[in-house]
Amino acid sequence: MIIFIYIGIYLTPVLAIIFCVNLIAIIKKVKDDEPTSFNSFLLTFSFVLIVWSIAIMAVYN
Repeated sequence: MIIFIYIGIYLTPVLAIIFCVNLIAIIKKVKDDEPTSFNSFLLTFSFVLIVWSIAIMAVYN
């Protein structure tokens, strides 16, 4: 639980930046018909960590 509190407090802004940058990269790659698997993985991973850390903090606080 402690790790998710640290993620929620300190890493959420970084994860949000990673999320936005990868979303823009995916949009550009779809436009140019390029593969998007790595960017999709990073986008999904950052989103899951953001939501999961917020949910864990809400449950335990």
